[in-house]
Amino acid sequence: MIVTLDRTRASCGSLAAVADSPWIIRLAAPEDGTFMADMLVEAVNWSDEWKKKSRNRVLSTPRTAHYIAGWPRDTDLGMIAEANGERIGAAWLRFLPAADPGYGFVVSDVPELTIGVSVHWRGRGAGRALLRAIAEQACSAGIRQISLSVERKNFAQKLYISEGYQIVDFSGADSDTMVKDLAAGRVKP
Repeated sequence: MIVTLDRTRASCGSLAAVADSPWIIRLAAPEDGTFMADMLVEAVNWSDEWKKKSRNRVLSTPRTAHYIAGWPRDTDLGMIAEANGERIGAAWLRFLPAADPGYGFVVSDVPELTIGVSVHWRGRGAGRALLRAIAEQACSAGIRQISLSVERKNFAQKLYISEGYQIVDFSGADSDTMVKDLAAGRVKP
């Protein structure tokens, strides 16, 4: 099932995903594409142990570029975190076909999550707020599951587990595929 998203539709809950936070969460717009590409680069370069991949390399490599190329497609859904009028993070969902799967591909009717938070805002709750907001919006759009891929060493894996993602495939050498079930009552307020 592929869902065409109505970006004006009300969500399953409030976009104020974390009360009393120094940021706001809003729907991503077409003009956020460049920033979202920056957040894809942040997500790819999460580890200090690895040599950083350039923005050009991330956005020209088909296995990573397909997460953001052509933003927004009719079925894309994204959220932006802002603090003091500055964008600090993004989370978005994209349906990818079996012929061009992403790292967290499960089936073509389960969108893959990409999330990135600016380095200075990590560990402060913005990622959790984005995860909750994207889950609310996905639920509102009739999406029943979200998938992602995460390296086992990535500290964010614990965050995903705490937000209801479950490991469904751990056959990757260093990474796991996780899925969040958005069944009624499972999206945190």
